[in-house]
Amino acid sequence: MRLVVVCVGRLKAGPERDLASRYRERAAQTGRNLGFTGCDLIEIPESRTRRAADRCAEEAALMLAHVPAGAVGLIYDERGRADLPSEDLAARVGQWRDAGKPALAVMIGGPDGHDASIRTRADLILSFGAATLPHGLVRVLALEQIYRSLTILAGHPYHRGEPG
Repeated sequence: MRLVVVCVGRLKAGPERDLASRYRERAAQTGRNLGFTGCDLIEIPESRTRRAADRCAEEAALMLAHVPAGAVGLIYDERGRADLPSEDLAARVGQWRDAGKPALAVMIGGPDGHDASIRTRADLILSFGAATLPHGLVRVLALEQIYRSLTILAGHPYHRGEPG
């Protein structure tokens, strides 16, 4: 299974970009022994059209063009679930891998959010809570959760959740 993270916007050099790169690299390394063939990060330019709805639609078309055929779609959206524990996300990632899905596409929208075409394409819609977060920070958090999911699947001590 390939991990593909598709984001709207480019992160400038700085701590967010460094941290995102660190979690992407860790996920790629940890995933190798678990049947994951890499972790790609694809940055889509922000749309410059005038209307927010048009921006979202244009960005969605670009994002979906990078989603591999048959991939599971996981999006981060302010209207998504905020109550899925990391262990449950890891279990889902493991189930998708074990079902032979070719890729997990994690999609992170821009400042205007996601177009309906992205939300209908998603197999799982998550949120990091009710607070409004910059999409660069959401990218870091999403990559950390991918890495955490893989460490849970590997039985690695990085995740120290509540004992079962």
